[in-house]
Amino acid sequence: MSKKLVAFFSASGTTKKVAEKFANAAGADIFEIVPETMYTSADLNWQDAKSRSSVEMKDKSFRPAIAANCKVDGMDDYDCIFVGFPIWWYVAPTIINTFLEQYDLTGKKIALFATSGSSGMGNTNANLEASCPDSKLIEGKRFPSDASEDDFAKWVESLDI
Repeated sequence: MSKKLVAFFSASGTTKKVAEKFANAAGADIFEIVPETMYTSADLNWQDAKSRSSVEMKDKSFRPAIAANCKVDGMDDYDCIFVGFPIWWYVAPTIINTFLEQYDLTGKKIALFATSGSSGMGNTNANLEASCPDSKLIEGKRFPSDASEDDFAKWVESLDI
């Protein structure tokens, strides 16, 4: 039986709630990706071209720092890692690249899930492929904030992980 991890980034708390239900449904451990500098409401204002999130997302090479003590213990023990995040500008926030790039994920299955008011996964997989080479990146799925544990369990089961 494979050992699973749900790793997630949540700027506003929505993805955290979804990730907690997801981890329970998947029988997985859970880990929060915490930025070195937390995001404020002003940072998340997608309508302001000068907001922190807007600036970060314009430069796909930008890698926001993760808190120094924010490291998965025993990453080598996990076979499958579900990575959750809010959709920003039709893709994952670049802090997800930061997270993936700090580990050797060779041979691991990486399944993405996201929260969003209306946007789909967009080019998320294509944007994250280079951050987890030599792993199997599974096409992601967007879930509404009110998704049930049953919704997550059915998706996990469909992945045959």
